[in-house]
Amino acid sequence: MVTHAATARYDWLWSWIHRYAPISVTPAEVARRRRGTDRYRWVCGLHRWLVVLAAWYERQGPAGEVLQVGELPEPEAGPGEVRVRLTRSGVSPGDTKKRRGWLGSAMPFPRVIPHSDGAGTIESAGEGVDAARVGERAWVFGAQSYRPFGTAARFTVVPAHQAVALPDNVGDDMGACLGIPGITAHRAVFGDGPVNGSTVLVHGVLGGVGSVAAQLAHWGGATVIGTVRQHGDRERVNDRVVDHLVALDHPAPATAIRAAAPDGVDRVVEVAFSDNVDLDAAVVRNGAVIAAYATRRDRPDFPFWSMLFDNLTIRLLGSDDFPSEAKQQAAADLTAAARDGALFIPIDALLSLEQVAEAHDRVDAGTRGRVLLTIPG
Repeated sequence: MVTHAATARYDWLWSWIHRYAPISVTPAEVARRRRGTDRYRWVCGLHRWLVVLAAWYERQGPAGEVLQVGELPEPEAGPGEVRVRLTRSGVSPGDTKKRRGWLGSAMPFPRVIPHSDGAGTIESAGEGVDAARVGERAWVFGAQSYRPFGTAARFTVVPAHQAVALPDNVGDDMGACLGIPGITAHRAVFGDGPVNGSTVLVHGVLGGVGSVAAQLAHWGGATVIGTVRQHGDRERVNDRVVDHLVALDHPAPATAIRAAAPDGVDRVVEVAFSDNVDLDAAVVRNGAVIAAYATRRDRPDFPFWSMLFDNLTIRLLGSDDFPSEAKQQAAADLTAAARDGALFIPIDALLSLEQVAEAHDRVDAGTRGRVLLTIPG
């Protein structure tokens, strides 16, 4: 398989191309130097065919210091893979954390093209993949999960099951938003079975994961109780999805939640475990599940005995390592919910690939809407 970094199969070719038409020099400049040679014309043809516009980093640090935009060798789909020509690349907090070395994480590869989420059209299929998929619109997840080359490029290569067919009525913007937040939200809501007839408490319903979790729970037939940080945020919440809304600056949020769910809630989708665990313990019913995907403090305290007597399950969610079957079910359900018009995901910014550093800075600064890059064709 040919990846963005030249492999031994093409080492000789790339060294020859770089000798006569280096990627850092424009074809016009090479033409000035070697005008009229057949060799030049053939090499520049290869140059246009074998390179792809991309953003990448080779060391961790601030976005404006480490992110580069330029041309890299074009990837080729290997066995079981597809190559997707991207139109959109979704930027998630997990992508920016990898770039800045959050929690002491190191560079997993010498060069990283960031972003796991995206959307576009399948352009080629590797051995073992149905050739009929070529030309299919698809959304992509996990492109940079344990892989070096994500969606911040004209092309990405992923295992075929990680390029999911997009329904005709679902746009590429929506497709590029479904990956990390959607799969995390799905696991939080459905990780312990269907929710039809259940009561689901979703904290942070204006956030990237929380908003999708509330919509999926509603789509799945649950009664949804949502929380926001402040009373002033209430008007921004979709009351067609959230049946009961509680502001956490309420004098007695547990009482307000219990008023909506006198017998307690069945599931909790938790964005701030260390901050909310006492509240959660006060409003759950026996046998409930708290599904947490984030916390402010990394060593939170919680009321062990009251939670034990309520037979609670604490489910911690790290999306990169969800079971493959769970990701596949999430992909199927997210696609169906989007097709049904059950999902609305606000876009905070639509930026060009050249603005990738600005996109990362926006995400690091905190935004409730998604940040997407447009990828030139």
